[in-house]
Amino acid sequence: MKLRVVCVGKSREQWVKDAVGDYVGRIRRYSPFEMCEVRDEKGTAAEEMRRRECERLTKCLPAGAAVVIMDERGEQTDSAGLAAYISKQRDSGLGELVFVVGGAYGFSDEFRRRGRLLSLSRMTFTHQMVRVFLLEQIYRAFTIINGEPYHH
Repeated sequence: MKLRVVCVGKSREQWVKDAVGDYVGRIRRYSPFEMCEVRDEKGTAAEEMRRRECERLTKCLPAGAAVVIMDERGEQTDSAGLAAYISKQRDSGLGELVFVVGGAYGFSDEFRRRGRLLSLSRMTFTHQMVRVFLLEQIYRAFTIINGEPYHH
């Protein structure tokens, strides 16, 4: 199963780029992995920015892929729960699992209906930090699936 993380906007901070690069390398030891960034929208009303960003995100969603949308209103799980979900998707024969991180104004209601909503926390984080947290949790999930000591 291939994994893909699709994000709105580019990583601008060097520490984010470094952390993303580190976790992408770690995840690729377990699964084919791709990180995709779509251009963020600037200078229009929030609803219009959401609409345009979601159009760009939609183009990055392969047909037949399972989609997990990182959204503050989503369900919460622990690391073992995420590992179980990824393992279940992989074992089902699914070709691709896509995690989506939105921009500063989140997702349109229409886009939210495209997949499972998952929240990392009730707290609010920048979409740059969410990338790092999500990648770390995906990596941690693979260590759990493989019974490796990172999680312990």
